[in-house]
Amino acid sequence: MQTKEMEMGMANGDTASSIAYEAGDEKPSKRKRFASGALACLGAIKTSTFASTLSRHFNNCLPPQKTYLNNRINRRTLLIIIGVTFLSLLALIIGLAVGLTTGSHNNIPAKPDNATVVTGDFTYYSTGLGACGITNNDNDPIVSISHGRFDENMVDGNPNHNKLCGRKIRAHRVDERTGKEASIELTIADRCVGCAYNDIDVSPVYFDKMAAHDLGRVKVDWYFL
Repeated sequence: MQTKEMEMGMANGDTASSIAYEAGDEKPSKRKRFASGALACLGAIKTSTFASTLSRHFNNCLPPQKTYLNNRINRRTLLIIIGVTFLSLLALIIGLAVGLTTGSHNNIPAKPDNATVVTGDFTYYSTGLGACGITNNDNDPIVSISHGRFDENMVDGNPNHNKLCGRKIRAHRVDERTGKEASIELTIADRCVGCAYNDIDVSPVYFDKMAAHDLGRVKVDWYFL
């Protein structure tokens, strides 16, 4: 009997301890929930206060009962106009930025449909009175075409009457100094005796726009306009 009572007492004691432990373990959880709720409530109060302050300042700047633009529109319409204007300006800025970025990658004007691109040497020379009868200087956007091309376009014995005189070409190449495409438009003004058929000889300033002056001779792509 005593053994059974002791076992029952121990069992009851274990149960009581277990209940006490569970009850005690429940209190920290409640405290955590209370603290979390308090913090959330405090955050909501702060947010509400900020929103209320912001709304009050906004209403002071643009009273809701007032009309605007010579009493023509209410505040809601005014805000819509402001919003649409802002979005339009934003779209314009983005469009310009994209256009400038695209232009920086490809600054060569569109090639005429019937134009044939040829590749030749690109050099410079000391300008002066050209075969087309015009005196130019080193700053002029002129080009001396190869004697082979020039001679096959003669119409009579006077080189000033050559069909290529005054005609324009566009030359382009990747400038080693920048790694970007460089492009120039030139007017035919002279005949180059030392040039191969597709070579072109230009004024010094315009050579420098396409390549380093010290290079003297580089490859170039060009076509008639």
